[in-house]
Amino acid sequence: MNTSDRTRAAVAGMLAAGAMLAANNAAAVPDAPKAWEKCAGIVKVGKNDCGSLDGKHACANQATLANSDQEWVYVPAGTCEKITGGVVAKVKPAK
Repeated sequence: MNTSDRTRAAVAGMLAAGAMLAANNAAAVPDAPKAWEKCAGIVKVGKNDCGSLDGKHACANQATLANSDQEWVYVPAGTCEKITGGVVAKVKPAK
């Protein structure tokens, strides 16, 4: 096998490996959720998705207490109850 043949074989091998890696990564991506739910009680300070459940504020990123039962984030439906401290506040269909 001459140098040209070895180079072509190496390039073909790299392309095949890249294609297999891309196919494996594509299979690992889950489908987009069909529904979302407001999950209260799991939010870090300043990481809420929107207004508090008790109406103390109406904007995202204004949570002042971690894990407050009044602050929430959207998570895929069925996920909230799997998270320690998570309480489903409301379910919303995906767009």
